[in-house]
Amino acid sequence: MDAGVRDFAWQENGAEGESVPAAGSGSFVCGKKLDQESEVEPAASPNGGTAFCHGAAGRALSRASYFRSARHGGRDCGVVEGKKGAGVSADRLTPEQLKKWPKERPLLSLTAYDYPMGRILDEVGVDLIHVGDSLGMVVLGMPDTTGVTMADMIRATEAVSRGRKKAMISADLPFESYVTLEGCVRHSKELLQAGADAVKPEGGREIFPQIEALEKAGIPWIGHLGMLPQNVKKEGGYRKKGKSREEARQILEDAKEMEKRGACAMVLELMAPEVAAEVTRTLSIPTIGIGAGDGTTGQIRVTHDLLGLTPWYRPGFVKGDLGFAKKIGELVQRIKSSGFAGLG
Repeated sequence: MDAGVRDFAWQENGAEGESVPAAGSGSFVCGKKLDQESEVEPAASPNGGTAFCHGAAGRALSRASYFRSARHGGRDCGVVEGKKGAGVSADRLTPEQLKKWPKERPLLSLTAYDYPMGRILDEVGVDLIHVGDSLGMVVLGMPDTTGVTMADMIRATEAVSRGRKKAMISADLPFESYVTLEGCVRHSKELLQAGADAVKPEGGREIFPQIEALEKAGIPWIGHLGMLPQNVKKEGGYRKKGKSREEARQILEDAKEMEKRGACAMVLELMAPEVAAEVTRTLSIPTIGIGAGDGTTGQIRVTHDLLGLTPWYRPGFVKGDLGFAKKIGELVQRIKSSGFAGLG
């Protein structure tokens, strides 16, 4: 989801809106890729109208804490038994509640791929924790998201869900895992069993049969329109969407139709801000933007970008980070100069 925006970069070497060739868009080997339409291998038994997350990471997380206290009144609530992972609070955000999210209330979504980050994001009050296929790039070092497997997503979702009590978890359906209707439903159920509350496929009218199958199976899902990172090789790069009148019209039509078909929210990625704002005004469900301006109901960001875990790359719309890599470098130099006492 969000990984495409990370590669697009609005960098020095590409003008906004141009098609930028993806790194490693040719053949590559990242270990053995599982057949997405076959049974996955057993895994140890989440889920891309404010500028809520546009500033530095510290402000985003501190404001998340504020909204958590406002939402939950600072109470510790009971536990609901259910899916794998840690027990979840009785007042956790559900897909049905997400559908009714007030447009004037900031909605914050951040990514997590493991237990510590899932627990931290939950405890500081992030509303929607997303287990994105961006893990392929920021965790596994892949050139894009197309090498991520169901086994990768299941293991990450299980880990994140063990740390969650109150936040809702969404999880990406990885590349080619929802080509067939049977595969779409089966793999979605596996993600729900791993701890996700909703799944997210990429696309519009081309996946209407799949989302109808999800609805029939009673599986909550989040839509994803605009730039679709899983299409990076097909399109030869990442390109901002909605710049032409026809493209904008199709995005709006698809968004309205997907809401009718049951979407509980809509991710709008790397598209013209005026188009994202119009989609937000038109839909009753919340929109979650990334690289789509600040006219959406909420925003989603890759947590690694906010923390500064990938200093060799930071998207232009991430205005600051917490400098994790720099702090680690300072610690290493302190230890080398003063000995292991620097470890504390």
